Amino acid sequence: MYAFELGGEHDAFAAREAASAATDVEVVAPGIALAHGVDRDRVRTLAYTHRTSRVVGRTNATVTDAVACLDDATLDVAGTVAVRARDVRRTTGIDTPTAERRLGGVLTDRGFAVDLDDSDHELRALFADGTCVLGWLDMESVRDFGPRKPTKKPFFKPGSMDPLLARALVNIAGAGSESLLVDPMCGTGGMLVEAGLVGADVVGLDAQATMARGAAQNLTHYLDEEGSPGFATAQADATRLPLRDDAADAVVFDAPYGRQSRIEGELDGVVTGALGEARRIAERAVVVGDRPWTTAAREAGWNVETTFERRVHRSLVRHIAVLG
Repeated sequence: MYAFELGGEHDAFAAREAASAATDVEVVAPGIALAHGVDRDRVRTLAYTHRTSRVVGRTNATVTDAVACLDDATLDVAGTVAVRARDVRRTTGIDTPTAERRLGGVLTDRGFAVDLDDSDHELRALFADGTCVLGWLDMESVRDFGPRKPTKKPFFKPGSMDPLLARALVNIAGAGSESLLVDPMCGTGGMLVEAGLVGADVVGLDAQATMARGAAQNLTHYLDEEGSPGFATAQADATRLPLRDDAADAVVFDAPYGRQSRIEGELDGVVTGALGEARRIAERAVVVGDRPWTTAAREAGWNVETTFERRVHRSLVRHIAVLG
């Protein structure tokens, strides 16, 4: 079993992304999920999971219980160790230095040498809202999103999606090696870049030629290296995609927002048509918008697996629908 240290404020959304890299993901306390069957390579690509650990034990959120749990546990590692305790989301009031000192004492009593600077193994003690999970740190996700912020991309337009959210969406859609992901409303190509960076081949289409060219510029900047996945962009109508049936593994798109779009009066027809075309070319989709598009998705033949809401600011909530 593995413990996932979740980031952000929406644990259900973070857990849904984590499910792209593990099985039986369950949120057990604020900021903590447990899971089985971890794909280590995919875990490293997650946006809203910071670390995963191999679980040693789980108990109540007190230092005394954590010490007893560790003392009873089978410890299957060798070499030097260190202990790091967290009061996750500040939900327990645990004195973390005390927890680290006492848990470290258990380890030294069991014959381990402590090395706080460069240990072979790190024991994570996660205290959160009545629960303590102990585990050996196994991997950390790659936190390299800063250089891909919208304003740092070669081609930028206001309203472009943050790469952290874009990465989570393409992971939920199933982007990865040997998969093809299509964005029929690609804009500046933010979701395509993130999908390409996790190994997917990507195709971006947009009704505006300027956007299609700009997305190509961004994709070239981030993905045009030997061994990188393939990518292509073109101007196209999202309601009449120039792709054969079942051409893709997944579709993702951020639907135009009514108050911002030049096609506000035609928006319902455009998104409904895009959902129908997405259903024709793929078996999975993730759709984002400033309103729920679930009714239109069902009318297009999709099963709505789950939905999320993420507040951007006071006047904008992003609605996310995962379709299958």
